[in-house]
Amino acid sequence: MSHLTKEQLTKLRGRLEREKTEIERRLNQNENYGLSESMREQISELSAYDNHPADIGTEMFERGKDIALNERSEFRLEDIDLALQHMDAGTYGHCDVCGKAIPIERLEALPMTVTCVDHAKERDKSFRRPVEEQFLNPPFGRTSLDEKEGQNGFDGEDAWQIVSSWGTSNSPAMAENRQIDGYDDIGIEEDEADGYVEPIENFVATDMYGKHVMVVRNETYRRYMEDGEGEALLEEDDYGDGSEGDGLR
Repeated sequence: MSHLTKEQLTKLRGRLEREKTEIERRLNQNENYGLSESMREQISELSAYDNHPADIGTEMFERGKDIALNERSEFRLEDIDLALQHMDAGTYGHCDVCGKAIPIERLEALPMTVTCVDHAKERDKSFRRPVEEQFLNPPFGRTSLDEKEGQNGFDGEDAWQIVSSWGTSNSPAMAENRQIDGYDDIGIEEDEADGYVEPIENFVATDMYGKHVMVVRNETYRRYMEDGEGEALLEEDDYGDGSEGDGLR
């Protein structure tokens, strides 16, 4: 026997039928959120394949939104129809899973529900994840060797740093390092030493025999000097024969 009064059942049925009528009217009026037309018809093109994805980005977003809205409306209709069937069968108001009475407060909030709170479906929650994530965690997946002890070789992260140095869609606001001055500094570990440990190793050189130490005046050297890390007195201005040199004392 139902724990709901006849007046409560009548009120809940009226709400369900009105909502069902409204959803059906909306779906018919907008032709299932415009899904009756193909995307090619919406963009007035013979084909979308000759366009760059960004050229039809807005249309793609709107199509995805329409699919989601249409799916939600159809799910809602299914829930309403199921609740009305339970009313006709005299089982409305009891949980389909455990058979316990559903509180009137829950039914007034969700007239189409056929389960109690403990057995409510979580249709939008899923623990299934794309298999690709197994290779993306840690970052760069199996090609990231930073976690291995004593690793200092070239790995996937280094490869990406080289590729990204030619440009990405990132902006300074999305940079890993929040203290940056421009687009040239937004790469992953942009300040990481590449091929050397200390900055001085990048501009101090010798001949093939390890002699005649000299300075290679590159960008690292200029930054080193501007930051006050070095002394210009270390440089020799000439070799004694009038020629300019780059040697260190």
